[in-house]
Amino acid sequence: MAELVYLDVGRAAYEPTLRLQRRLLDEVKSADLERAYLVLVEHVPPVITLGRGSNGGHLLASRERLAQEGIEVHESSRGGDVTYHGPGQLVGYPVLRLDLHGRDVHRYLRDLEEVLIRLLVRFGIGGRRSKGLTGVWAGEEKIAAIGVAVSRWVTYHGFALNVSTNLSHFGLIVPCGIREKGVTSLTRLLGRPVGVDEVKAPLVECMADVFGFDGARAGEAVPG
Repeated sequence: MAELVYLDVGRAAYEPTLRLQRRLLDEVKSADLERAYLVLVEHVPPVITLGRGSNGGHLLASRERLAQEGIEVHESSRGGDVTYHGPGQLVGYPVLRLDLHGRDVHRYLRDLEEVLIRLLVRFGIGGRRSKGLTGVWAGEEKIAAIGVAVSRWVTYHGFALNVSTNLSHFGLIVPCGIREKGVTSLTRLLGRPVGVDEVKAPLVECMADVFGFDGARAGEAVPG
């Protein structure tokens, strides 16, 4: 099994990071041997993305108000509804060959949930799934959203974990189209400040474990 190469791009805007994903997507598709990447990023400026299944009524603020608050809006090729990314949130974009990891998109979603549940255990938090929904919850509040895309059995887009996110920004949308559940973060649940950097190493370890990689190593890439 191949190594997982993780690319920590720090804080970056949405569009340059999407271009990075597409470059990696093309590379993985054309490689003779398995290559697998995990892009880690905090999106700055904050961004609201509209997935393929998004409902326009789930964007609760006008584009003008969002622009005034410095929040971008982008349509996305991922599945799912509307979601928010911003500072204090760790976003992970796995680019890997799903034909070598089950060739089953539903199983892939459950595997990503498992990665996040195992990560939360390391912080003493009991994360859980919610029947019929995608993502990870702590109690009745969502702590991680998942929305993926697959092209010729290679994955892109991914998941977003609320670490120290400004949770008030979720009031600008109906997160993932779910009105009856709230959102939370590691910082809120632990009652102490948690930095995104504190979460990266254990997340990479959990990702490698769940997907059966031989290990993980850092790579270098600049979005753009």
